[in-house]
Amino acid sequence: MPRVNRREIFAQAEIQAFHITNRCVRRTHLFGKDKKSGKDYSHRKQWIQERLEVLASIFGMDILGFAVLSNHLHLVIRTRPDVVKTWSDDEVALRWWNLFPQRRNKDSSPAEPTEAELSHIRNNTSGIQEKRRRLSNVSWFMKCLSEPIAKRSNREDNVSGHFWEARYKAQPLLDELAITACMAYVDLNPVRAGIAVTPETSEFTSVKERIADRQEVSVMSTAETQDERIEHGERAGWLAPIALDPPRKKVRERQTSRRASNKGCLPMTLDAYLKLLDWTGRQLRRDKVGVIPEEFAPILDRLDCSEESWLDLVKNFRRRFRTEAGRAATLQNVSSIRRACRHANSSA
Repeated sequence: MPRVNRREIFAQAEIQAFHITNRCVRRTHLFGKDKKSGKDYSHRKQWIQERLEVLASIFGMDILGFAVLSNHLHLVIRTRPDVVKTWSDDEVALRWWNLFPQRRNKDSSPAEPTEAELSHIRNNTSGIQEKRRRLSNVSWFMKCLSEPIAKRSNREDNVSGHFWEARYKAQPLLDELAITACMAYVDLNPVRAGIAVTPETSEFTSVKERIADRQEVSVMSTAETQDERIEHGERAGWLAPIALDPPRKKVRERQTSRRASNKGCLPMTLDAYLKLLDWTGRQLRRDKVGVIPEEFAPILDRLDCSEESWLDLVKNFRRRFRTEAGRAATLQNVSSIRRACRHANSSA
């Protein structure tokens, strides 16, 4: 069956959440140890994570989750055209310069633009509007992620040609349950693949970054500083916060340049999400035996999902989108998708 046309699922002016996947050409392990050549390319996973952090500070895009494995990557993202709309032309011009600088420093970082250089971008009326649109566009986000990684890797290997297998795949996430299940699926990918034993040892995943900040909370003297670290941590401060409704609203008011917004993504706290993730990981791996946390049942009640349905959804998350019926539903229910996205991504 032919692919779903992206124009059928992308709504440029609306807030939408997506699960994005991209694979290396011929599924070779170009981010890990290549079995044929014996070369280890694991250092490239760090390239991906660093590039994601840069793009999070430039695009009108909330990064909810990510996982970089040996031959592919997963992203959970939310477009924010509403945020981009509030940016001045000066800010759009500066962000575009940082994406495509005409001059660079010795370390390859964008050089500080002159007023004349920014004016050249800003004063092109039709051009600045197109750039504003691109700054919340999924395809442009993926272009700015994939292309530099491919070029850098090819230079390192002294080769040319394709690095990525094909164009990225995008699956719309229609409600809070879909977003929660997708984030759990992505964060547990290394555990299910046998690469890591626990989420906190899962390198190059969003959950590891969140846990690293959470582990430092114990040294904070007050509850407010603890919440501040969870919301704006050094490791995960560029990712979207977990809780849609934080315990303290004040921490959401702090301005940050590391991400598009301070908007949360799940109807639970970080601790509740970690407990849910831990329980799910134990159920999906037969060599792990655990008990259900007391908080687990209320979380699933709020998501209107049974334990059995939840585990099936996480375990077979991608397969559900491969079915012919699932693809047909995507094409036939565009309007309901958009309504669901607006509902699921309402202001925190």
